Amino acid sequence: MNLLITGANGFVGKALTSRLLSSGTAPLAGLGSIGRLTLIDLGFEGPEVPRVRRLHGSIGDPAVLARAFDTPVDVLFHLASIPGGMAEQHPELARQVNLDATMNLLEAARAQAIASSKPATVVFASSIAVLGAPLPALVDDATPLRPKLTYGAHKLIGEILMEDFNRRGWINARSIRLSGVVARPPQRTGQMSAFLSDIFRELGAGRPYACPVSADSTTWLMSIHCVVDNLLRAATLSPDACREIRVWTLPALRASMSQLVAAIAEVHGADVLRRVSYGSNPALEANFGRYPQLATPAAEAVGFAHDGDLATLVRRALLPIE
Repeated sequence: MNLLITGANGFVGKALTSRLLSSGTAPLAGLGSIGRLTLIDLGFEGPEVPRVRRLHGSIGDPAVLARAFDTPVDVLFHLASIPGGMAEQHPELARQVNLDATMNLLEAARAQAIASSKPATVVFASSIAVLGAPLPALVDDATPLRPKLTYGAHKLIGEILMEDFNRRGWINARSIRLSGVVARPPQRTGQMSAFLSDIFRELGAGRPYACPVSADSTTWLMSIHCVVDNLLRAATLSPDACREIRVWTLPALRASMSQLVAAIAEVHGADVLRRVSYGSNPALEANFGRYPQLATPAAEAVGFAHDGDLATLVRRALLPIE
């Protein structure tokens, strides 16, 4: 199998790469053995790794894409994006990466399909940002999509492009909408939801934490381990599983901040409870603190899953991917 990951040096990209490489030479369930793993990003840290080809540059660069597709790609994980807060601050950059470069990537996949009659399976990391705000009392598979941020609008356009290229037989598309992924490293990447990761890291390390939203604010969460599981699940779905639906809102755990802190205390000790305080940032609460009940029957029917319970999510959130 020839696999390609865009945004491979990002949080999710690194975790997915680590999981793929942890299999060694053994076949991955549903994928087979990896012949070559190609990673694309603007830069990488650490030494080179056997069986891995790193391409430094943008997916908007035709030369980078030509190298990425010099051998037909079996599975493409498209993770590269300019996220929420940064997309709001830099809309031109967001358009170049989230839209223009995505179109270039899809055109490269189309050229492969036309030249070799071998369409790549493309797993697109979309986002619950496509849903917008305010949300109804229950979000399910029929909830209208009304993105209120540039990032959400771009992700929705990406979903539509995936569907259209799939309809024409140029790719085999699967789009999955991710919720809050925890726990991201402390580097600032322009994501407005960074506080959802900070609370795991700070309280888990024994430090005090001033939560910027109220104790009764509710959100949807999944661990990075859960995200990787679901990305691989998307890549290995059977054609029958994708016959009617190719875009899924993933299952996630819904919790108030006080419930989340209680779960952190269950794992790391009751002292956590006295080290946390709460604020009330109206902008953050409007976008990340008013999540209603979530029902995802279509995703669950084909094997997508959340972490199970909050204590498990807390334990997994800071564990390295293996």
